[in-house]
Amino acid sequence: MAPAADREGYWGPPTSTLEWCEENYAVSYYIAEFWNTVSNLIFILPPIYGAIQTYKDGLEKRYLAAYLCLTAVGLGSWCFHMTLKYEMQLLDELPMIYSCCVFVYCLYECFKYKNTVNYPLLFLLITYSFVVSIVYLNLKEPVFHQVMYGTLVSIIVLRSVYIVLWVYPWLRGLGYTSLTVFLMGFFLWNVDNIFCDKLRALRERMPPVVGAVTQFHAWWHILTGLGSYLHILL
Repeated sequence: MAPAADREGYWGPPTSTLEWCEENYAVSYYIAEFWNTVSNLIFILPPIYGAIQTYKDGLEKRYLAAYLCLTAVGLGSWCFHMTLKYEMQLLDELPMIYSCCVFVYCLYECFKYKNTVNYPLLFLLITYSFVVSIVYLNLKEPVFHQVMYGTLVSIIVLRSVYIVLWVYPWLRGLGYTSLTVFLMGFFLWNVDNIFCDKLRALRERMPPVVGAVTQFHAWWHILTGLGSYLHILL
């Protein structure tokens, strides 16, 4: 049977300020957006493995924090797409800001020789996270969150390009792979948003497998999760 249109499900009507292109409760009565939910495993399982290895290898705590923050993003996104509740949306979106701040800290501390703490940078990033959280909780405007998130991602990309071009050129392969995978995910995220009506119409006419493989927001999860994991390795 072709994917159905939005249905009612276990968690009731959505209260989130965002809904994605996947048909609600089309696969499971208990999961609002099934494919957008299960695709978050890429944010959860590999970073948990990375965190365990980081601890075993005795690496600095900032790398452990990076893996755990990525896991938190996956868990929050799982809850958001499973329920489409506003509270769960915050559990997804705010950790995205916090995890990017951890990535920025790691990138700007990767040249130091001692296990020290950069308190000015730490204070700046905590302040940024706090201000963005307060403004977003009051504004409730997804575009604001996307701009603040995009700002951090831009800083991460520029810093990473500098590192692989001028400092550690032997890491270019890993760096460019991470960036390419992330950009592919961003491209599919936009396709999912722009052509949602056409995608839904296509799924109604095609076999169920088409409905699964054309869930481009789920592909965004898979590609950005993989890209983020590779970036922590970098």
